[in-house]
Amino acid sequence: MGGDKLGRLDNLPRVPLGHAPTPLEPMDRMAEASGSRARLLVKRDDCTGLAMGGNKVRQLEFYLGEARAQDADVVLITGAVQSNFVRLAAAAARTLGMDCHIQLEERVPGKTDPLYRESGNVLLDRLLGATLHSYPEGEDEAGADRRLGEIAAGLKAEGRRPYIIPLAPGHKPLGALGYVVGAREILDQLAEQGSELDEIIVPSGSGNTHAGVLYGLRALGCRARVTGVCVRRPADRQLGRIAGRCREIAELLEMENPVAEADVIVDDTVFWPGYGQLNEATLDAIALAARTEALILDPVYTGKAMAGFVERARQAEPGRTLVFLHTGGIPAVFAYGPALTEAVA
Repeated sequence: MGGDKLGRLDNLPRVPLGHAPTPLEPMDRMAEASGSRARLLVKRDDCTGLAMGGNKVRQLEFYLGEARAQDADVVLITGAVQSNFVRLAAAAARTLGMDCHIQLEERVPGKTDPLYRESGNVLLDRLLGATLHSYPEGEDEAGADRRLGEIAAGLKAEGRRPYIIPLAPGHKPLGALGYVVGAREILDQLAEQGSELDEIIVPSGSGNTHAGVLYGLRALGCRARVTGVCVRRPADRQLGRIAGRCREIAELLEMENPVAEADVIVDDTVFWPGYGQLNEATLDAIALAARTEALILDPVYTGKAMAGFVERARQAEPGRTLVFLHTGGIPAVFAYGPALTEAVA
């Protein structure tokens, strides 16, 4: 569906890394438990396969496609201590015979306990054989990218061929293309089920997933609401980031931007007290998803997004179709073990 509507998407370098299409499943028990009369579905991108899966697998198909086209032999990426992206970058690099250097940023205030710093994604980073570096300031995106460039320069001086996956805006939005493809996949699945999409709720952090889904739906003629639940920064800062990322996608695909200003919707009501920090609504959503649909959500991304989804589901008119995009992040659950154990006891 929609190949001619997505510009040069299918002509860009890409490597297959994940299991697709991922399931699109009903959440009838959640609808009943939450009091929603809408039709609730979950897009299971926790089932993308590679190294415990997650949404970044789709994004990495384009980044690693370019890396392989450039004959890179080592991938560099920066992210939070419990970043799902860096874990999957290390896994993707290994499947292509590349090394990976990971820079872990201090983004969550007060998280110094050994469980957070050594379990979950960090443990998997080490198992995958990634070389770990640290960066002291998690909100300094430009500085984190700059330091990554310095590490890459050192590797290049040693005769290596580095490829950097950037963090800050202003670079080609290759990762977002993974969710332009994902949007096409969701519409194809709904068409097979004889359904139309009314709203999709996604975590909104780096912006690649949110912008990719929004751009893909609009380019394919779907006017469904796309609600991005803020997980990294407040709505006033996230709004412009998503709009800018959509413009960058249009430039990359060499087509007119189908996303209007009014299409960009972000919600930060369950974001506080900040990135990687728990709140009651998130804990309730994690427990609800597990106990109604056996969905495991992480405290950083999918737990907060589900809290936003439940509220939207309660407000939705009967018969509407709402989709929750499950972006994975399961390893991070173990890094928050004590807090989750106390909350669900």
